[in-house]
Amino acid sequence: MPQLNQPSNQIKLTNVSIVRLKKGGKRFEIACYKNKVQEWRTGVETNLDDVLQISNVFVNVSKGEVARSQDLQKAFGKSDIQGIVAEILKKGEVQVGEKERDHDLSSLRREIATLVAEKSVDPSTQHPYPVGIIEKAMTEAGFSVKAGKTAKSQVSECIKLLQTNSTLPIQRARMRIKVSMPAEDGIKLKEKVLESADSVEHEETGTEWVITMLIDPSHFRVINELLQKECKGRGRLETLTFAATSSG
Repeated sequence: MPQLNQPSNQIKLTNVSIVRLKKGGKRFEIACYKNKVQEWRTGVETNLDDVLQISNVFVNVSKGEVARSQDLQKAFGKSDIQGIVAEILKKGEVQVGEKERDHDLSSLRREIATLVAEKSVDPSTQHPYPVGIIEKAMTEAGFSVKAGKTAKSQVSECIKLLQTNSTLPIQRARMRIKVSMPAEDGIKLKEKVLESADSVEHEETGTEWVITMLIDPSHFRVINELLQKECKGRGRLETLTFAATSSG
C-alpha cells in the first residue's frame, strides 16, 4: 500500500469515524465512513472498501502517520492489511469528534435539565421551574455532565448540587401516595410509615388503616419494602401524583 505523502502531513477528512485499537503497547487507527462502522458490525455492510475511507492502518489518522509493517506484524501476528483492519473494526473503539462530542454533551445536559425540572419545584410556591432556569443554575453550580452515564442516573446528583452550590431555592417534587393495610397492621406500623411523611393529607381507620401523604420520592422504596416485609401481601401502596403543579 502506498504511503500518503501530503505537504502538510495532515489528512483532511470529512464525514469520518476513526476507530482506534490499542494492541501490543501501540495505538492503531483506521479512517471509516460515518455510520458504516455500525453497519459493518451488525452485518448490514460486508464490503470493507465501502467502510474504509483509506485502506490503510495508521498510528494517527489526523496526522497521516501510517503504521509500520513491522509494528503491525509484532502486534497482530500478521501483515495482511485487510485482516488487521477487520480486527480493528471488530474490537476497536469509535472515536467521537470534538464537535460531535460537544453536541452530545450539550444534548445530554439539556435532557438532565428537563428531568430535573420535571422532578423538582420552587419550595415557596411548589411550582416547577422552566428548563432554562435550571440550566442557568447548573452552570452556576458547576455541574459537570458525565458522558458515559444516562441523563436519568445524573438527576439526583444534579439536584443535590443545585441545593448546595447554586442560589436557586429548589427541592424534589413531593410524591402523593396512599397506603392501605388491615387496622391491626396499621397500629403496629403507623409510626414507621409516618417517618417517611413530609405531610399527611388524610387518615382514616376502620377495618383498614388508610393514609394519604406527601413523601420525598426517595422514600417510596422504603415504604414499599416495609409493606412487603411486614404485611405479607395485606398492604397496598398507590402512587397518586407528584405534588408539583405547573404554574398557569
